[in-house]
Amino acid sequence: MQQLLHISRIIDAFNEWVGRLTDWLVLLMVLLGVWNVIGRYLGRFLGQNLTSNALIEAQWYLFDLIFLWGAAYALKHNEHVRVDVFYKNLSYKKRAIANLIGTLLFLIPFCLMVIYFSWDSILNSWKVLENSPDPGGLPRYPIKSMIIVSFGLLMLQGISEAIKNWAIFTGYTVSGEEADDSGL
Repeated sequence: MQQLLHISRIIDAFNEWVGRLTDWLVLLMVLLGVWNVIGRYLGRFLGQNLTSNALIEAQWYLFDLIFLWGAAYALKHNEHVRVDVFYKNLSYKKRAIANLIGTLLFLIPFCLMVIYFSWDSILNSWKVLENSPDPGGLPRYPIKSMIIVSFGLLMLQGISEAIKNWAIFTGYTVSGEEADDSGL
């Protein structure tokens, strides 16, 4: 169990780093959005184009990255959507088993399905070096690749959560020591 919890901590640390990176992407996206708005109106006043399709698409791509990379971070911090009608009344161990079952039966298979069914589309996008249909737009193949990356990160975080929930269910604390039932 100690080795599994060590793997869980590595996954957690990596997804924490990715999540912190997305914090900065939010700021960059907002600044880019502000520039796109100011540039549009200031450009009209000056008679010059101060923004471009590439800058507008960069703002969309940043939003995509925030949403896609943030999913694993949200799971790590238990910030995902949950129907708490029954869950909130469960004991600590019963919550752990509910989380474990949900992760193994729904989250990981869903991640695998998304990766499997998006693989050919992403591969084709790379083969043709797909670009935006808008003049001066950005390439599409790198951002499409983030689908696989993000669902891979989400699946890894699901594995980490499964390890931690199994540890709780079997009487270990997440730090790795054996726990007594009085604290659960």
